[in-house]
Amino acid sequence: MAPYEALRRALEFGIGDHVFLRVSPVKGILRFGKKGKLSPRYIGPFEILERIGPVAYRLALPPSFEVVHNVFHVSMLRKYVHDPSHVLDFEPLQLNETLGYREVPIEILAKETKVLRNRSIDLVKVRWMNHQVEEATREREDEIKARYPELIDQRTFEDESF
Repeated sequence: MAPYEALRRALEFGIGDHVFLRVSPVKGILRFGKKGKLSPRYIGPFEILERIGPVAYRLALPPSFEVVHNVFHVSMLRKYVHDPSHVLDFEPLQLNETLGYREVPIEILAKETKVLRNRSIDLVKVRWMNHQVEEATREREDEIKARYPELIDQRTFEDESF
C-alpha cells in the first residue's frame, strides 16, 4: 500500500443512496443540455440500484439518458446530501401563448433615498408575483408610481433602508 493510500478510505455507497454523476465536458460537443465550458460538471441526483463489484455501481437513469450505459465507476460519482433548500416550491405560472408570463408587483417592502453628488433618487424595494421576498428588486419610485399608481398608495414609508 502506498503511503498516500494509508490516509484515505475507500469511497462506498449503499443501495438507495443518491449520487451526482460526473460528466466530462468536451469542447464543442453538446451534452446534457449545455455546450462547452458552461456545461454542468455533475448531473443528478440519481439513485443507486445495485453494487456491481467493488468499485462499480448501477444507477437509475431517466429515460432521456437511454443511450448512456447505467454502470459507473466510483470515481465518477459524488455523494448527494439532501438539503431542503435545494427543493424549490412549485407555483403554477400563468403562461401566455409565447410561453412567457407577466411580471406584476405585489407589494412595496421598503423605501430609500439614494443621495448622489448633486441629486437624490427615491428607490422602493418591490416584491414581484411568482418570486420570493429574497428576490425583491430595487426600482425607481417615479417609474413604479407611473406604471402602478395603486401600489404606491397602499402604504406610506418613513424612509426605511433595505
